[in-house]
Amino acid sequence: MVFNKFYFWFSPVLLGFFYTSFSSSVSNRWIDNEYSVPIVFQEKANLQQSINRGNDVYVDFCIQCHLANGKGDLINFPPLDGSDWLIKKRKLSIHSVKFGQNGLITVKGKKYNNIMPPLGLSNQEVADVMNYIMNSWSNKQKKMVTVEEVAAVNKL
Repeated sequence: MVFNKFYFWFSPVLLGFFYTSFSSSVSNRWIDNEYSVPIVFQEKANLQQSINRGNDVYVDFCIQCHLANGKGDLINFPPLDGSDWLIKKRKLSIHSVKFGQNGLITVKGKKYNNIMPPLGLSNQEVADVMNYIMNSWSNKQKKMVTVEEVAAVNKL
């Protein structure tokens, strides 16, 4: 009698478990979910979230020298808007944000020799502000800067 009550209440659960575990129509849905969000959309959403966070970091740390329009003062502080240095020297750009920059650099054919102190940003903050800079104003980068990419950049 006790076994019959147990079987009565739990048999639907057991049958459901076996059905979802061994049925190809249900188990394949977990592997190739027709309802899942496409990966490209997820990457764009992640990039947009990173850009939004990077805007906050830019306002807190970068805007004083590079200005709101990203053009710098063209005397002491190089422009970020349309910067060939950011594109051609991606790893060095990440290094500069992560560890600071000092010494001569050439941006858009103009030489700048100033100091950018280390800002004390986390790898996530560096990735976010790089994504903001590389996708703002006239800059349009397709490859997202990731936390892993930033973490792989070591101090010279």
